[in-house]
Amino acid sequence: MSTNSASFDQFTSFSDLSFPDLEKSLLRPRTLVSGLLSGLVAVMTILALIPLFSVVWMLVWRGGQKLSLLRFTQLPPAPMEPGGGFGNAVLGSLIIVALATLISVPFGILSAIFLAGSDPRNKLAQTVRFAAKVLTGFPSILAGVFAYGAIVLVTGGFSAIAGAIAISILMLPTIMLTAEDSIRMVPAKMTEAAIGMGATATQVTWMVSLPTAIPGILTGIMLAIARGAGETAPLLFTALFSNYWPMQNGRLNLMQPTASLAVLIYNFAGVPFQNQVELAWAAALVLVLLVLVTNLTGQAFSRRRVQ
Repeated sequence: MSTNSASFDQFTSFSDLSFPDLEKSLLRPRTLVSGLLSGLVAVMTILALIPLFSVVWMLVWRGGQKLSLLRFTQLPPAPMEPGGGFGNAVLGSLIIVALATLISVPFGILSAIFLAGSDPRNKLAQTVRFAAKVLTGFPSILAGVFAYGAIVLVTGGFSAIAGAIAISILMLPTIMLTAEDSIRMVPAKMTEAAIGMGATATQVTWMVSLPTAIPGILTGIMLAIARGAGETAPLLFTALFSNYWPMQNGRLNLMQPTASLAVLIYNFAGVPFQNQVELAWAAALVLVLLVLVTNLTGQAFSRRRVQ
């Protein structure tokens, strides 16, 4: 015992201890390989970010020069006339995405409640979940073709309603799967406590599970909105485009061709008229900003759920 005490007392502090095996040296093969791989990952990350930042810089430089308040109030220009704006496209995009959200959110949340509360061996739940996962990779143009055959041909014309239905098909699986995961993450002790107090299954779902899972559900909704706002192909088959406000006799008319930012960019980016090309750049910048804000909002809800 005294021998151990004497050997310990010879160290005046912990800093005097020597650990040669833990010293970092570039001469060691493991340290050298780790440094080389870390440097390689950093270089590859920078190379991957170059296209992203170059696109963003081009949008800010080309689109920001022509972005002004007039762009949000005027209508698109005629081919040979200067000026013009995309206020009708901004309004049209907001209308279409809002309608798609109203369609997809109730179906998505109700489906998520069914999936989260069903037995894992339930064949119907397994089929619905599999179909939702398949829809996450569903080509957007096929949603437009479906809405064209089911809505446009039946109603006899392109409309904002048809565009909203096509976009809602693409938004539905994201909302459904995200909401299911959020509901499943609700602590079991909360639901068990509610059941122990005499709450029914319906009361537990609407008064405990859903309020607790709201941040995660809102995250899925924001991500789905961000995807729907940037879609172009479905709207070419459904809402088409219009150079006018979606109004008729001073009232909002959803059963007529409606402009959107994505289709405006598609139509004007390849024309030989400089004023319309400039309008496409400005509209692209606005669309990117709208999608960015939506994604950041979804990330904020996601961090709130983790906390």
